[in-house]
Amino acid sequence: MQSGNVTTPFGRRGMTLALVKGQLDAAQVEKTACVNKWSVFRDTCEAKTIFKLHDRALAVLNALLSFFPESELAGDRDLIVFPSNAQLSLRAHGIAGTTLRRSLTALIEAGLIVRRDSPNGKRYAHRDRAGVIQDAFGFDLAPLLARAGEIAHHAQQVAAENQRFKRAKESLTLCRRDVRKLVSAAIEEGAAGNWESIEARYVALVAKIKRHAGREEIENIASDMAVLRDEVVNMLEKQFNSEKMDGNADLCGDHIQNSNTESINELEPSSEKEQGEKSEPIRQPQPLKTFPLELVLRACPQIIDYGRDGTISRWRDLMSAAVVVRSMLAVSPSAYEEACEVMGPENAAVAMACLLERAPHINSPGGYLRDLTRKTARGEFSLGPMLMALLRNAELQTARRA
Repeated sequence: MQSGNVTTPFGRRGMTLALVKGQLDAAQVEKTACVNKWSVFRDTCEAKTIFKLHDRALAVLNALLSFFPESELAGDRDLIVFPSNAQLSLRAHGIAGTTLRRSLTALIEAGLIVRRDSPNGKRYAHRDRAGVIQDAFGFDLAPLLARAGEIAHHAQQVAAENQRFKRAKESLTLCRRDVRKLVSAAIEEGAAGNWESIEARYVALVAKIKRHAGREEIENIASDMAVLRDEVVNMLEKQFNSEKMDGNADLCGDHIQNSNTESINELEPSSEKEQGEKSEPIRQPQPLKTFPLELVLRACPQIIDYGRDGTISRWRDLMSAAVVVRSMLAVSPSAYEEACEVMGPENAAVAMACLLERAPHINSPGGYLRDLTRKTARGEFSLGPMLMALLRNAELQTARRA
């Protein structure tokens, strides 16, 4: 290589060792190598962060490729294009000259193209009498061919990282939604627990979410949010179990009282008036609580397939899907109607979603639903523990697949 203004194979402008390496690699392209120019361009766009390229540089690369007449970059062909700055600017959506020059420099420094300067610095080609190009001066696209495999590998890495980042953000969003709705429901219904402390922890975690947070930061916050959600679920589950035990104790006490072996005349009043004075009012079961739809779908994801167009976005969609599932599980219309009357339409649909998840382990879904309906009427059944158990199982399966 010579110094000064004398033309060299590496051009007349400043040179770095990285550029020298890129040009040497381009010169060693195998004659049998071949790649679709738009395929390698798409991979370059996917891996632009690795090559530190902005969108304008990619637009210029697209313009350069458009000047190459064939769709394939092959090692046995001359891969030099020689458009003027005016032509490049026009095909690059009219970008300014200074932006064009910066973009070309970025592509060269990234090792994706090589500048082949003429003696006077212009871009042109020498042709023979038949019009065949003998020699050309401009930008060599050979590095794209030489590094096609490397670029594709980088593109796959970036795509995988983007997918992990997307899943981390989705996981955080779902955890935030679950905690927010569960805590709000617990506070509104006066559930026992230190909900103010839980609320403060939730707000503190949300405050950590920055606008341009990275994947690892999002994953850490999502992990902390999942721990908080598990605590909330455990607190609610303990309360559900406590309420169930209290209800069973009341039923047990009533049974002992009614099984007294003393005189029948003492237990049965002799007149309707006496009966009205001595009998106690019948204890009515508390109505079932309605859980957030998002929580139900997280715990029972299979029912989503039975929604219209494979989606469930509101309670009406869930109830429509439950009717389809009822028919599929051979649950009689009367059994489902009775469940709707006792549980309410929404909770009956939730019960069907739970039965769908547990279908392989249930011999008679119709009989099982009737049993749940009877227990609900007696105040012995709550959907909470069943949903929480299915939710933990769904999250465990999701974690295993990840």
